[in-house]
Amino acid sequence: MSKILLIDDDVELAGMLKEILTREGMTLTAVEDGEAGLDEALRGDYELILLDVMLPGIDGLQLLQRLRQQHRSTAVLMLTARGDDEDRVTGLELGADDYLAKPFYPKELVARVKALLRRSPNTSVTPEKLAYSGFDLDPTTAEVSCDQQSLILTPTEFDILRCLMQQPDQLVSKDQLSVAALGRKLAPFDRSLDVHISNIRKKLPSNPERIQTVRGRGYRLVEMP
Repeated sequence: MSKILLIDDDVELAGMLKEILTREGMTLTAVEDGEAGLDEALRGDYELILLDVMLPGIDGLQLLQRLRQQHRSTAVLMLTARGDDEDRVTGLELGADDYLAKPFYPKELVARVKALLRRSPNTSVTPEKLAYSGFDLDPTTAEVSCDQQSLILTPTEFDILRCLMQQPDQLVSKDQLSVAALGRKLAPFDRSLDVHISNIRKKLPSNPERIQTVRGRGYRLVEMP
């Protein structure tokens, strides 16, 4: 049973989500305050955090930044006000895996949650380790290194890199990467994937250009000389 943490001061929303996610076989713990939410996120063993941007105490963006500074790679779905593009991009830059604008349809939330939780390992198959262009990636342990230096990636960043490594030196479309990492195709003007790629590049010890941008089409992982 997947454990989910909701950090949101909307009590009515918390009650609705608890009912919906319980029907889907998940458990939801709700916290209404930013500071208390951060403490619970660091203390608890959650697979996913639903995080509102507007919170009493510290806001959701500050909370996310502190969480990632502690090298916690728990998947985070940001809940933002509709049309607030700046908060969405900032959240992604700070390490959020995906975002959902309020108000949202319950079915859409469930779909996003399931997409972010689907990374549970398949015990019937031993995933193959991948190595290319200085990267070493182990799907079983979710460990990845670049040029023999360990990288701390979010779940979405990990899945994007894995998708690129599975098709070395080939163009991988934005939609293909988004489906592999987020479980959905990109909407028009959605910058999520670009921000995630930028975050991965910033974490590399050298040669960020090994992840090439093919403008308007997608990305390609190339071998460094």
